[in-house]
Amino acid sequence: MNTSIIKNLKNLKLSGVIKTLETRNQQAIKENLSYIEFLELLIDDELSNRKENSYKKRTLKAHFPAFKTLEEYDFNFQPSLNRQEIYNLATCEYIRKKENVVFIGPPGTGKTHLAISLGVNALRQGYKVIFTTVSEMMSVLFESKADNSYHQKLKYYLSPDLLILDELGFRKLNEHIVDLFYEIISKRYEKGSVIITSNKSFDEWGNIFYDSILALAILDRIVHHCHLVLIKGESFRMKEQKERFDSN
Repeated sequence: MNTSIIKNLKNLKLSGVIKTLETRNQQAIKENLSYIEFLELLIDDELSNRKENSYKKRTLKAHFPAFKTLEEYDFNFQPSLNRQEIYNLATCEYIRKKENVVFIGPPGTGKTHLAISLGVNALRQGYKVIFTTVSEMMSVLFESKADNSYHQKLKYYLSPDLLILDELGFRKLNEHIVDLFYEIISKRYEKGSVIITSNKSFDEWGNIFYDSILALAILDRIVHHCHLVLIKGESFRMKEQKERFDSN
């Protein structure tokens, strides 16, 4: 292949064309393609390559602790779940409407799995996603107050189309950080979607936050445009542990 063409393609950052140029050239010769048909193939290759690269970059930036899909979720083990409701959420219509999703259920019932799965679907549709535990986000924001990077960190959590906050309620938020959580929720209100997983019912959320007034303000903004998913089943982890025990 002409080295000057490759050099120019590199300068134009058309890596998708570079990858397939030789193959497409052979195809054009064998199939007697017109210049326009040849060009259309190269453009499609470049767009596909950019889409794939974008997906990979956004997946890395999402910081999922593991890669989970809805196909891997055992709905039969959690009969209380409305499978159709979950797959409706997977269309990402809630993101387009700037709505929230809250998964509430006992530990081990697959809340995080479902949250990640919805996040993966959002990535596939071109959205930006960030996953974090509530305690991790609070720690980052609190520490950023000391090194004057708070506004930078705040922007980080406000920037994605979907912010997934895992494990709300595992630890109480003390008086020094509850206002930071409120700021995230209030600034994302009707501007970006949030998925929250929690082992506490809404009635118990007042005990999570140090300030009862802030707790009401946070809850009000979350539930205003919210899809609530309650999971009442048993723990997947306990099931797996029992299966390992029975097999021995």
